[in-house]
This record gives sequence, C-alpha cells and structure tokens, in this order.
Amino acid sequence: MNRQVAKKAETESFENPPGVLRTTVAYNDQLMMCHFLLKKGALVTIHKHAASQNGYLIRGKLRMIWADGREFIAEPGSGWCFDANEAHGSEAMEESEIVECFAPARPEYVVK
Repeated sequence: MNRQVAKKAETESFENPPGVLRTTVAYNDQLMMCHFLLKKGALVTIHKHAASQNGYLIRGKLRMIWADGREFIAEPGSGWCFDANEAHGSEAMEESEIVECFAPARPEYVVK
C-alpha cells in the first residue's frame, strides 16, 4: 500500500457519511493524509479505529465530540489529536475544510 505523491485535484473523492467528502491524498503503510470538506450540519457519529488521528481546520467551525461527553469547538487554525481506539466524532457547525492524518494508514481509505 503506497501512494507517495498525489494532486488533490486529480484524486477521486468519496462522500461518506452524507455531507462529508473525503479525498485520500497520500499514504504508505505507516501514515495517511486525507482532505475533508464538510457541509454545514454534517455529522460524523461517535466511532473509533485502530489508527491515531490528528487534524487541522483550514476553514469553518467544527464541534469535536468525545464519547465521554467532552467537546471542543475548532475554528480555523485549530488542531486535534485522537489516540488509537479513542471514541470520537464531530459536527460541522459551518461548511468546513480540514486535513487529517492517520497512523497507521486506514486500509478502508486506500485509493483503489
């Protein structure tokens, strides 16, 4: 599994869940970078995965949600980090654009 370089404009995007458009940009077995566009109101339900995850909000406003009830309102320039198997989710309070990285790479996000 390896895609060392890519141009976002030349990479297919996928919508899942509704209102969340993901573009997997570059990856190897150990690390993956994805670009996300979220429509206002888009909800990523509480979930967890084997990969650690960090992110950076380019524009918009997100409510980051932890399974234990904690919340963080992310605004442009905000960053976050979730440990592997840490239950989390988010809600787009405004149309938002983010970049997130996963380690190790998430196999379900690999470009076929």
